[in-house]
Amino acid sequence: MQDSEFQHNFHTHTFRCKHAKGDVADYCERALTYGMKTLGVSDHSAMPDDRWLQARMHYIDLPEYTGAIDRAREQFPGLRIVKGMECEYVPEHRNWYEDELRGEYEFDYLIGAAHFFLDEDDDWVGTYGGTNSAKALVEFANYNVKMMETRLFDFIAHPDLFGNCYAEWDANCEAASRDMLAAAAEFGVGMEVNALGIRKQAAKSASNPYPLYPWLPFWELATDYDVQVIVNADAHRPEDLQGKTGEAFAIVEQLGLRHMDVDALGNRSIVQGETA
Repeated sequence: MQDSEFQHNFHTHTFRCKHAKGDVADYCERALTYGMKTLGVSDHSAMPDDRWLQARMHYIDLPEYTGAIDRAREQFPGLRIVKGMECEYVPEHRNWYEDELRGEYEFDYLIGAAHFFLDEDDDWVGTYGGTNSAKALVEFANYNVKMMETRLFDFIAHPDLFGNCYAEWDANCEAASRDMLAAAAEFGVGMEVNALGIRKQAAKSASNPYPLYPWLPFWELATDYDVQVIVNADAHRPEDLQGKTGEAFAIVEQLGLRHMDVDALGNRSIVQGETA
């Protein structure tokens, strides 16, 4: 697949996360220009306690965010627009994901993402720079498994994100990866091949020793499990909606991995067995 053939993106960020550009309508316009069929808007989750505000919208901004998606659906009827959110799993807010995001605001899908994870002492650790030891890899994997066990999340974003600061693939990486892949197979949660990581790999300096992500040995291990994968652009600018997605799809195709059903993802009528 060429980048220009990529038609369904479910990982899209707006300006509200403070490290992306553009609003929902800007992405819709670019998606139509690119000939895309699906735009899943999935900014970093607002949280009821306003944690991680350095890279998250305020909780009070949640209605405005969902309103921007609803308005875009009216403004761009030729594009399938699905309402999503990229979330860490905070156990004390377990009911909030289900009752407010899935319920009151009618989110079509939720992405699980461990930019932060809970360690064995129930302290939060930042994954960027924090997955640099065997112990941390175990904790990162355990957190992702617990996230999948909730069945709240349709897929896990960049599950191989630990490659941002773990220099060489070893037995610790394999063990952590197998734990996550086994859980994904058991609970029917997709795993994302993230094209933003490929864009980062292309831009990294020669002095950076870390593989970043997607980390190929992780996806080679995925062939041992009955898991579904999804390719996403992880776009933080409208012009990135197709960036390096062709290379991401090449990983899927070369390894014979099974891609998620993009028509069913975010489609409540299909998921619930109703007639669309």
